[in-house]
Amino acid sequence: MNHNRADGFNTTNWSLVPASADEAPGRARKAMERLCSRYWFPVYAHVRRRGNGAHQAEDLTQGFFEYVIERQVFQRAQQDQGRLRSFILGSLRHYLQNQHNRESALKRGGRHTIVPLDESIAEGLYAKEQPAAFGDSFDRQWAVTLIRRVMENLREEYSARGRADVHDALLPHLTCGLPGVERERLAANLDMDPATLRVAIHRFRHRFGELLRREVAYTVAAPDDVEYEIRYLLSVLADG
Repeated sequence: MNHNRADGFNTTNWSLVPASADEAPGRARKAMERLCSRYWFPVYAHVRRRGNGAHQAEDLTQGFFEYVIERQVFQRAQQDQGRLRSFILGSLRHYLQNQHNRESALKRGGRHTIVPLDESIAEGLYAKEQPAAFGDSFDRQWAVTLIRRVMENLREEYSARGRADVHDALLPHLTCGLPGVERERLAANLDMDPATLRVAIHRFRHRFGELLRREVAYTVAAPDDVEYEIRYLLSVLADG
């Protein structure tokens, strides 16, 4: 299967909805709901950091994504406005400014459930990702969400081939070197010779890079922006 960047831009998140908004509104809405489900956590974390409790943050998150869909916010946007994370953050800030009190937020259990928020899951993620040193970094939460999705996709691919055990064994060595003794031990555990293990690690890291580039490609306006966006998001994580 070819995963080059040119192919990735045929289904970029920027173009999922506007391209079919007038001719197929149902399909467009489903596309937007997929996008919202993909990037709900950075929105939720940002709302929580503005002093909102868990219940109110859930209401505001649901309300924001319903606002985005029903007001066709993305249809009014232009791809040349830049990165999707920047556009979503700007839209979120505008939305929150227009919410004067908790009663104006969308009530839980309202007309639509745009993202399947589970409060315990949301708060569990938030508790892990909220060290004070990170401040109110929407970009960092975006990077965490994106990397988490890439990792999930990578494991799904290995599991689909019946190699979940290989994935789990190689994951700790995704970004770090493997001393000779540990390499031999790992090769024995996986019933591989060391040369085969080296190839497996190389392919594992390469596939992670491909999936990362594909995921980032969904969120930028042009293929040339992919490498810059990856470097930026990794720097945000490193600064944390």
